[in-house]
Amino acid sequence: MTETDSESMKPEEVRQKAFQVMREARFPQLASLDGDQPRLRPVSPVKTDGFVVYVANLRSYHKTGEIASNPKVELCYLDQGHDQVRITGIAEMVKDHALLQEIWDENPLLRKYLGTIDNPELIVYCIRPTRVRYMKEWALQYHEAPIEGEA
Repeated sequence: MTETDSESMKPEEVRQKAFQVMREARFPQLASLDGDQPRLRPVSPVKTDGFVVYVANLRSYHKTGEIASNPKVELCYLDQGHDQVRITGIAEMVKDHALLQEIWDENPLLRKYLGTIDNPELIVYCIRPTRVRYMKEWALQYHEAPIEGEA
């Protein structure tokens, strides 16, 4: 991408390219803090609504304590062409039963491994973005993606 191409990207174009990377990559890396040590692991989103990403978790996982101590997290999606999207946000536990039921109904793996929606191990985090950035492979420049708008 030339500098001219980089400067000419409109906000909606950045947004659409970011959504494309998210659809293609599907499984982002989640970064959190364990005290002063960053931790990174792959996650499987169970629902995505624009740049709001829902991730299932088990209460017994170490990242549960990390997020409880510091809910500031970042997701990084990297597609096969090495384009990337970074979603900086706040992780909060989903408490809305209707939303949990919708996620449960649409995710057979949750049902297979956890048996019931009332399994006390089940936590679903909603990661609400505070910043979304997109970068084309080797462009060496991030583009801010508007968070609001149609997905």
